[in-house]
This record gives sequence, C-alpha cells and structure tokens, in this order.
Amino acid sequence: MYIIVVGGKKIGYYLAKKLRQDKHTVSLIEKDKETCKLITKELDILVINGDWCSLSSLEAAGAERADVVAAVTESDEDNLVICQLAKETFHLSRTVALVNDSKNEHIFNELGVDVPVNSTGIIAKIIEQEVSLDDFVNLATFRRGKLALVRIDLPDDSPIINKEVKSLNLPNDAVLVSVIRGMQVLIPRSDTVLQPQDEVIALTSIEKEQELLHALLGPLEKK
Repeated sequence: MYIIVVGGKKIGYYLAKKLRQDKHTVSLIEKDKETCKLITKELDILVINGDWCSLSSLEAAGAERADVVAAVTESDEDNLVICQLAKETFHLSRTVALVNDSKNEHIFNELGVDVPVNSTGIIAKIIEQEVSLDDFVNLATFRRGKLALVRIDLPDDSPIINKEVKSLNLPNDAVLVSVIRGMQVLIPRSDTVLQPQDEVIALTSIEKEQELLHALLGPLEKK
C-alpha cells in the first residue's frame, strides 16, 4: 500500500519506520525542518517539509494515489482537518487519526474519520480493568468507533482453558476471529479447545469489550 503519514514526531517517525519495514511505500509530511532532516537521514522515504493542513503538501506527498492517510500530529484539530482534506479533496477511502484528547473522539467519529485511535483511552481502559497490556490489547476500532478488534492472551488460570469454543459464554455480539498458538494461526471451530498462552483475536462491539474480557479472563479482583 501507499501510505502518507502526517506528523514526524515520535509516533509519526516510528509508524513510518514500521510501515517501511513491512514493505509499504511511505511518505511523511512534517512542518519542522530539522525533524525532516533527521527523518531523511534515518528512513528511506519521501519526506515533505510543509504545512500539515496544506493541499500543496498533500499533493507533494502523492495524496492522489495514496491508499491511506494517517494523521498523527499533536493537534486534534489538525488531525481532523488533514483527514477531511484527504476524504473530500483526494477522495481517499481510508483515513486514520490520532486522538490526543479523549473528549474529542466522538467528533472524529461523527465527522467521518475511519479509524480514530485514542491511545490514552486504551491505557485508561487497561488500568480500570486491572489487566496488563500483555493480557489485553485493543488492535483497532472501526465502523465509526462502534466495533473493536482485540487481542487477549490467555493466562494459565483463564476459566476457558481446556474448553471447546462452542461451550464459551461470550457476549451476543462478540465472535472469535482467530487463535494464535505458537507459530500456528487457527480459525476457531466449535470443537477448538483453548490452551494456556493462546492469543485470541476477537471482534466485539465497544460496549461489550469489558464483558468479553470477563468471559475470557474471569472476574478481575482487586489486589
């Protein structure tokens, strides 16, 4: 895919680096000249020094042929404008935006950002549910923030260990997508038996995330 990353600070830099390592074509827009010089030295990608919210910067980055624009600046207002320009002017079908202030997440959903990523919200959710990042990871939200794809690592004391998928008491709108076991990727069937250290990928509604977590990990008791 051809991906434009807007914002070259820590998040933007590491995102561009990871995408490039995964063999995607990447360009990056950053308004700070010195940051652009550093990124140019480190990464073999096109780096544009220009205004994040400028049509000319997006054009120079090749927005007319891009598959995705990821706006990850430190300004929610700029991230929203960038995604709107990508949608309305360049007709991109997919935009991703970093939401720095969780209070703004509903605005991003309402105004059509395909994947608003609120890392602060994910961390807060993990803290509130008293599990570690290794136990529960929110991989993505989509459908205007109504659905979530999550990964849950099953500990040895999970209540679903050695149980078949058909016997699990999952929320009505949750489904197991895959089970990663060592180097194997399994498509869950009704008779698939869950084992300790399985990595379970599940799709659920946002409202049912905590209920899904309880079903797979058991009651979360305070220590």
